[in-house]
Amino acid sequence: MRYPEEELIIAARDIRYLLDKGYPKGSAVRFVGDHYGLAKDRRFILSRNVLAPDIASERRMKSVPCRDIRDREVLIDGYNVLITIESYLKGEEMWVGDDGFIRDNRGVFRSHVNDESTVRSVGLMLSVAGRNAAGEITVLLDEQMSMSGQLVLLIRQKMAEAGIKGHVRTSASTDHDLKRAGSSVIVATADGVIIDAVRTVVDIPGCIIKEDTCNRKLLYSLGHSTDRITQG
Repeated sequence: MRYPEEELIIAARDIRYLLDKGYPKGSAVRFVGDHYGLAKDRRFILSRNVLAPDIASERRMKSVPCRDIRDREVLIDGYNVLITIESYLKGEEMWVGDDGFIRDNRGVFRSHVNDESTVRSVGLMLSVAGRNAAGEITVLLDEQMSMSGQLVLLIRQKMAEAGIKGHVRTSASTDHDLKRAGSSVIVATADGVIIDAVRTVVDIPGCIIKEDTCNRKLLYSLGHSTDRITQG
């Protein structure tokens, strides 16, 4: 595990204090960022990964290890999972949030394009499902994303090749669909808004990175006392 500059760790500590006192996250990050003169990318890291202690604890309680998806229905937040895996494959900084979930620092979404790393990421994502004997899986992709239809076809092909049961589809309201997952469904995402709305969550990129002992050096922590990878 790596740690960023001391100033960022101190800023994270200060933001946690403000959040614990009930300050809105946006205001807390802005205030602390201005105080330390932090660049936009450092503020983005703080915003994505620093949480009020009670929220971090609640999210951790919802997180299950990859082995727990055995024979369970899994609903995958497709772009959230795949973009995170892609970032890892490309050697980007990866961060362990206060809630234990792995996130990148690229902020890529609308500008995402399918490339070779996308193909590799699909393979890794499905290998987690196959290796842990998941029940039926459903991959949801945002309809408005460029080339989402092409990605649907790719994932379907890879699922067929791997003998994995499931469905792939686009949605005009992916977040809404994910939030409405039934209580028996495990949702795969690191999107905090979705985690807060569902019952059980698995961090597929976290599973992949934890198993890759050669490259875990790419992981960064903001120094929270309970930082850890919750997945196994």
